Amino acid sequence: MRVNRTLLSAVLVVVALVVQVSVLARLQLPGATPDLLLLVVLGLAFVYGHVAGALTGFGAGLLADLAPPADHAAGRYALVLCVIGYLAGLSRPANGRLTSAFAPMAVVVAAALGSTLLYAGVGALVGDTAARHVGLGSLLFTAALYDLLLAPFTIPLIMALARRTETDPVTENSGGDVAAGWLASGTGLSIGRQRGQLRLRAARGRAARAGRIKGVKRL
Repeated sequence: MRVNRTLLSAVLVVVALVVQVSVLARLQLPGATPDLLLLVVLGLAFVYGHVAGALTGFGAGLLADLAPPADHAAGRYALVLCVIGYLAGLSRPANGRLTSAFAPMAVVVAAALGSTLLYAGVGALVGDTAARHVGLGSLLFTAALYDLLLAPFTIPLIMALARRTETDPVTENSGGDVAAGWLASGTGLSIGRQRGQLRLRAARGRAARAGRIKGVKRL
């Protein structure tokens, strides 16, 4: 299953990166650019958990750092998405299934704001002051708005695809435990022995009755 996880995550990340660079970045929307890559990381983290979310976020961010027309230091966005993926995985719903829309939408808004702030903070440490010229407040508002509008069309689909790579834990665990328990306790074998004993007793009873009938006839 881990191979299927890796393949699906890689395909989704590459597709999201291509769409973001070739389509969303060219829309020339005011403020931030809709972050489809962030939503992919969130959707996978909701199903796979915090470890897979951190690894997926790091790989996705590193691809975004290296893909043209990236003009920032490599590893900057990888750090951001790694942290976001880890934190989003900690809010993973039970069994990877959403019970309400409020919690994931709140996580999307928090991730959009957090990723923007963290990206700007790391940029300030390395001397990138581009966020100051654009306006950090405008970036925060538009990033949260765009991602929130895009999330209902992407995250449920991503989670549905991710769940297909997961083996049903109840079936897998209970099936293995039940099978092991049957073998260990010999329940199936004992039932077979009991059936054999019943058949043997029935055959002996029929033979005894037949013997008694024959004895009566001889007399």
